Amino acid sequence: MVKCVSILGSTGSIGRQSLDIIDNLKIPVAALTAGTSVERMAQQCRKYLPKLAVMATEETAAALQKEIADLPIQIAWGEEGLIRAATMEEADCVITAVVGMLGLKPTLAAIRAKKRIGLANKETLVCAGELVMTEARKYEAEIIPVDSEHSAIFQCLMGAHDRREIRKLILTCSGGPFYGKTREELGLVTKADALRHPNWKMGQKITIDCATLMNKGLEVIEAMRLYDLPLEQVDVVIHRQSIAHSFVEFTDGAVMAQLGSPDMRLPIQLAMTYPERKPCPAPALDLTTCGALTFSKPDMEAFPCLALARKCAAMGGTACPVMNGANEEAVALFLADKIGFYDIYDLVSRAVDTVPFVQNPTLEEILEADRLAREAVKSFI
Repeated sequence: MVKCVSILGSTGSIGRQSLDIIDNLKIPVAALTAGTSVERMAQQCRKYLPKLAVMATEETAAALQKEIADLPIQIAWGEEGLIRAATMEEADCVITAVVGMLGLKPTLAAIRAKKRIGLANKETLVCAGELVMTEARKYEAEIIPVDSEHSAIFQCLMGAHDRREIRKLILTCSGGPFYGKTREELGLVTKADALRHPNWKMGQKITIDCATLMNKGLEVIEAMRLYDLPLEQVDVVIHRQSIAHSFVEFTDGAVMAQLGSPDMRLPIQLAMTYPERKPCPAPALDLTTCGALTFSKPDMEAFPCLALARKCAAMGGTACPVMNGANEEAVALFLADKIGFYDIYDLVSRAVDTVPFVQNPTLEEILEADRLAREAVKSFI
């Protein structure tokens, strides 16, 4: 079990649940970081007394400083502050729960500092997975996924002696709030409709990604990188109940699954306690009351973002960072009521077709692809 933790993105959904686990395990906190939620960060600082608190901007950092002037906590801001939080000597584990490309450089810094990474920032592996995993092997840093699906695969593989025994990874997908709707029906949905996820309480961006199934596409790419498997060995099934979190099919035909209540605290805690297991505040699964478990194929026509993500995964290179950056911009526009539901796919697809492609990108080229993708979406609008 880890001895001290830094949480990047402590005021978001995953960050707050990570702090629930820290309460449960009684682990000290080295650093907390947030975007602009000054009041919530001030409350967290008073409760957990981290050595360092980081905000997104100099202005919000100054506001936090006023709120906690009586506490012996250092204040920083921006990317430099995130990297500092990710590399603090006191912390042996970093939970990366920030949203988007913002998490890439701090995660790489934590890897190079040989920290255990509790990875909740899927964009890090989607956009720069080969680079990140190469660095993790080089510095012998542990990456333990916090996504429920990738944690399920991680748990199913705990007893696997040879990764060549894997035939297929099968990621489960709830189908989001629009399961069963036709393309025509989806053309009329609103932001409020898209934010009503049937099983999970999450941040707005990831909830929209679940509605378009882009989130599952991102997770396919993440699984490829984490477990060093080709696209053909990563599949998706719709599982409305969110009880079976993912499966591993082995070469002999055996299929293993990890089941549990739809509560992110279980995978978060495992990232901190592995290889041990500890009592968890998440509710235990009751097989006698959870109901029937059903599985079906995703509708690629009604939800083309999943097919687009698989296309980008097959292309490799900068296709994935372009897709991810464009999606972040398009989702932000949808949340601002500036575009419709299917405009998200259209904008992302246009960006993938428009932004120059690089086959074996450096970190700088990945970041440039992300920038160009965002600019492309804005220019289309």
